[in-house]
Parts: sequence; structure tokens; C-alpha cells
Amino acid sequence: MEYEAVIGLETHVQLKTRSKMWCGCANAFGSDPNTNVCPICLGMPGVLPVANDEALRLTVLTGYLLNCEIPRFAKFDRKNYFYPDSAKNYQVTQYDRPSTANGWVEFEFDGPGSVDGVARVRITRAHLEEDVGKSSHFDRHSGVDFNRAGVPLLEIVSEPDLNGPEMAYAYLKALTDILHRGGISDCDLEKGMVRCDVNVSVRPKGTATLGSKIEIKNMNSFSGVRRALEYEIPRQIEAVRRGEKLRQETRRWDDAAGITEAMRSKEDAHDYRYFPEPDLMPFAPTDAWLEEVRSLVVELPLQRKRRLIRDYGIPAGDAEVLCDHLELGRFFESAAAGVRNPKAIANLVINNLQARLAESGTGLEELKFGPAGLRELVELVESGRINSKIAQDVFAEMYATGETPSAVVERKGWVQVSDTGAIEGFCDAAIAGNPGSVADFRAGKASALNFLKGQVMKLSKGKANPGLVGEILERKLRS
Repeated sequence: MEYEAVIGLETHVQLKTRSKMWCGCANAFGSDPNTNVCPICLGMPGVLPVANDEALRLTVLTGYLLNCEIPRFAKFDRKNYFYPDSAKNYQVTQYDRPSTANGWVEFEFDGPGSVDGVARVRITRAHLEEDVGKSSHFDRHSGVDFNRAGVPLLEIVSEPDLNGPEMAYAYLKALTDILHRGGISDCDLEKGMVRCDVNVSVRPKGTATLGSKIEIKNMNSFSGVRRALEYEIPRQIEAVRRGEKLRQETRRWDDAAGITEAMRSKEDAHDYRYFPEPDLMPFAPTDAWLEEVRSLVVELPLQRKRRLIRDYGIPAGDAEVLCDHLELGRFFESAAAGVRNPKAIANLVINNLQARLAESGTGLEELKFGPAGLRELVELVESGRINSKIAQDVFAEMYATGETPSAVVERKGWVQVSDTGAIEGFCDAAIAGNPGSVADFRAGKASALNFLKGQVMKLSKGKANPGLVGEILERKLRS
């Protein structure tokens, strides 16, 4: 019997706010332990939380980015559990009335579960809660840093629509790209801004009943999620084939050993004794507030890629580069506005401009010419005033000096030679000076023609029209 995996992910993302969820303490990474704390984040008796308006705004904005419904009524709840990293012994979260629900994410994925290279994963909810502190364990003692306690945290819960390690990896990459592009979070995994709980079960292929759900807690890298699933799915299948009854449980991932290990039986909702948070009012956004948040929605990476391909006729690879580097993409669009050949602009942006910026370690704000400079350079090539080889030299001069392409061509005397008589003279000289290559061409060696073209270009100091050079050389050699 064949088995298949059913996977759902709970992705926890720290929101990009200046202060914490319920108080004015800084939401800052890297401070000395327990310096960004106050009586509210430490859960002292008698303190009262006040909701961070920006966190509420970013939560609803996330809902719009993930195609979610935005309920007109949401509330906060207490989720009770007893861990050293939770000073209050409960977490303020959203349980049965979250701020967003019923959305979906589309992403590029060429594998099972996709249609025409695109997969869709449904989002159950994206709800707002608070982060907890961070425990550290040493040889003889443990410590808790509460700087992270109370940081706004968004938990994005997917439906069990994922079917394997590669699909889970692609989904997480696409989800964090959306959140980063939308200004929701910096999504820096090294700073713990994104963590993931994996829910996975197996079942006979083609059946609808879900197997026992195994949760793998607190994954802090996408590659870790992929490796954990590559181990856990075969482990579960093998256990079922042996006749073992899998039980719902929580496991941890040992990255060094490459295995999952049992931690505890999985808690259910009643174990947490949820009840409405008595110190916080429900959240009921107005129409005007929702419209204000909706106006902040940006073009998402996949939408942008599709538009660049559609509107400018550039290949998917070029569009992907211009999506990954947003400012570079904006520069391209400004330069390509109204041109006949946007691909030529894309080549200059990706192959020339991007490389120069990387070499010099500078940004576009320091560039000495604007998008119009690239547009003019392409027009010079297409009009026949310069050839593509000279265009490379013109670009280098533009980058160094900020001069317009026309000014560079004029100053350097680089206007392309398209005069037939002059080119015929260069061709005659190349043929006379290279009898061996002439004989090779006439004997059927086609590559000899390219060598002779190179000699003509050298004699003309790169200024001969390459198209005319090829035509005239071939005519002379065949006559």
C-alpha cells in the first residue's frame, strides 16, 4: 500500500514594530538580557496591557496580503500554560475570534499539488499574540531573557494542503517573501523573527481520513523544516506498515543527529483553559480604518513577476531577478517605459548595472545617471549609431562620469562605421592578411568566418557595423 503525507504549518512571525505588544518597551534584537523589560512584560500583579495600534494594523494588512476575510469583531484570550519563559503563566492570544480568517497563498512550485507550476495553500487564520522570553541552558544553570516577552507575534496557520518537504519549503519561502515585501516583518531567521511548528500525518494514498497528527515544535530554519519532514514522513510510514498505532504527540527536531524525538503528548485546546482576556476590549475595526489599511497593500512578488513578463515581454528569469531586487526593478521599469525593446534594457540592468553596483558596494541612490541614460543607450544601438560592443564601453564611461551616452560617443569618436566602402576596405585587408583562415572557410570550416570578422572589427577599432561586416566578408569569400 502506498502512503501520502498531509502537512500543515503554523508559522510564527515577529511584527515590525518599534515597541512591544502591550507596553512601550523596545522591540529590539541584541540588547543585553532583561534590559527591554517593565512590570507589564514581566507579568507583575496589577498591571494593565494596552494594545499596540501598529501591531493591529500590520495584522489586518497581513490578512489583505494573504487574501483573508477581515471579521468586524475579534477578541483576545488567555492561553494558560506554565513554562519558565512565560512570566505571566499565560499567553495573550486570539482563539475563537481572530483578526483574519480564510485566506490563501499562491506560489511557484513545480511538483505534486501544483497546476501549471503554481500551487495554492489555504490559510486558516493569521492571529495576533505575544511572544515569550528565551531560555538559555548552561552547564550548571539556566537563565531566561525576557527582552522578547511581549513582542507582537503573528501566528499564520495553514490548512493541511502541503504534501511533502519541498512544497513546505517553497510555501515558507513564498510566505516570508510576501510578509517582507509588505513591510510586516524583516523575517530574519537568524534573529528568531520566524519560527515554525510542523503538523504532519500520513494516510493511505487516495483516502480522505487524516492520520494521527504529529507536531514538530519550534523549527527555526526552512531547511530544518525540509530535513525534519524528510525524516519524519518515512518514520511514520514505516511505523504504520509495522502495524504500530501512531498517537498524537509533540516531537522535537535534533538538527545535529537528523532525527525527531518524542517530547510529550500533544495538548488539545481544553488543556490550555482558554478564556477571554478580561483586561482588553474586543477589536472592532471601522470601515474608514479598514480602508486606510487596505491602501497599504503592495504588489506581491508573484503578481509582480507575472506583470513584468506580460507588460515587457521579458523572460521569466529576468523578471525574477527584477522582483527579488525591488529598487533595481523600479529602475528597469522607468528606463523601459515606451521603448520598443525592453529586453535590451533588462540586459543592461541585470548584466551591467547590477554587477557594477555589487563591485563598488554602492546603491542606486549613488548612481550618476538616471533611467533615461539607459534608454538613450539602447536607442543609439538600435539606430545603428553604435554597435553592441561599443555600447559596453559607453556604459562603463556613463557609470564613471555620469555623461549622457551621446556625449560619451561624441567625445570618444565611437560612432559606428556603416559606410559600405570603408567596411569593404577593412574586409579586403583582413582577407589579404589571413590567407590560412580564408582557405579554411573555403574548405568548409564555418568558424573561420568568425575569426575574420574579429580581424575586421580590430582593424576598425570596434566601430564597424557587425551585420554589414558579416555580409560583405561572406560575399567576398564566396566570390
